[in-house]
Amino acid sequence: MGWIWMEAVLPLGIIAGMLCIMGNAQYQIHKAAHGRPKHIGNDMWDVAMERRDKKLMENFSAASHS
Repeated sequence: MGWIWMEAVLPLGIIAGMLCIMGNAQYQIHKAAHGRPKHIGNDMWDVAMERRDKKLMENFSAASHS
């Protein structure tokens, strides 16, 4: 009777392990495809601000070297 809890723990462990493997696979695939980890909660506004900031920094560095 003491080992009956193993009947529930074993399948739950397998499920948890598979979820971890799938999450890790998604992370590694995204990192390989884009060169950096995925930013959680990144919406269209954040993407537009990153693009704007990148353009501003390029313009600033081009103006400072002239």
